[in-house]
Amino acid sequence: MSVSRWDPFQDLLAIQDEMNQLFGRAVGQGGQGRGQGQAGERIWAPALDISERKDAYVVTVEVPGVKADDLDITLEDGLLTIQGERRFTQESSDQQFHRVERRYGSFRRSITLPAQVQAEQIEASFEDGVLEVIVPKAEEAKPKKISVRSGGGRQPVEGTSTPASEA
Repeated sequence: MSVSRWDPFQDLLAIQDEMNQLFGRAVGQGGQGRGQGQAGERIWAPALDISERKDAYVVTVEVPGVKADDLDITLEDGLLTIQGERRFTQESSDQQFHRVERRYGSFRRSITLPAQVQAEQIEASFEDGVLEVIVPKAEEAKPKKISVRSGGGRQPVEGTSTPASEA
């Protein structure tokens, strides 16, 4: 009899597998198991953050193990799409895997941006597995300060006033 260590997250993973299969069948992907795509590839979606500065929107995406050449960024009709692929590489033929939990394969993330951006000025940089996309705002989208004039611009109303006590 062998003794195995209890993994408290195993039950959660089993529930996640069942939910993924259920939703996958509902949208026509078949029941391929947790995160499984074509030919056993595991589907993944990298985590991303979207922030806003006065002059631009900043999209930061975690893509460790992805090469810059394997990334494709497009903007079409206000939809910023970041897609790429992290490839599974087996280091040697005599290497046998007992568990593969990291996700590999193609990914695609799409973000709807406001219409007021400067598409031709978008910049992307990639360092240490983090992609940063800076989407500059158009002039009309940038906040504007509106000054308020104090009472100097008003004309007094002509006539006589009656104090409230006399009325």
